Amino acid sequence: MPPLSRWYIKTSLLYLAISLLTGVFLSSGIGDSLVALRFSVTHLFVVGWLTQLIFGVAFWLFPRHSREQPYGDTRAALASYPLLNLGLLLRLLAEPALAASTLPVWSWLLVLAAVFQWLGAVAYAAYIWRRVKVK
Repeated sequence: MPPLSRWYIKTSLLYLAISLLTGVFLSSGIGDSLVALRFSVTHLFVVGWLTQLIFGVAFWLFPRHSREQPYGDTRAALASYPLLNLGLLLRLLAEPALAASTLPVWSWLLVLAAVFQWLGAVAYAAYIWRRVKVK
């Protein structure tokens, strides 16, 4: 398994554990102070776990680019990983802060988080597009 696939898959498993544990606290009433995280938890689950798991497995198992370069030019896929994760972490910080404060910095950080995630998804799509082939 290539290193980038391992990064995506292991990171996705961390997000799965974090989002499920936070969901347990939110559902149980123990974490009433975490209510501002409810949308972030869903985002961590879908983008953090599901999307990154798919990205990791797709990078590993999609048809090879060529025999000489099985994964092709991976720069876009490599850029996608930090962009997605930085966007997720910024969202996890900014969304609850925005619920608790009216400072405009939190709105801008939330927008920046969305831009990073969008760029990460576009970079990955641009990379994987070349590996979707007709045999």
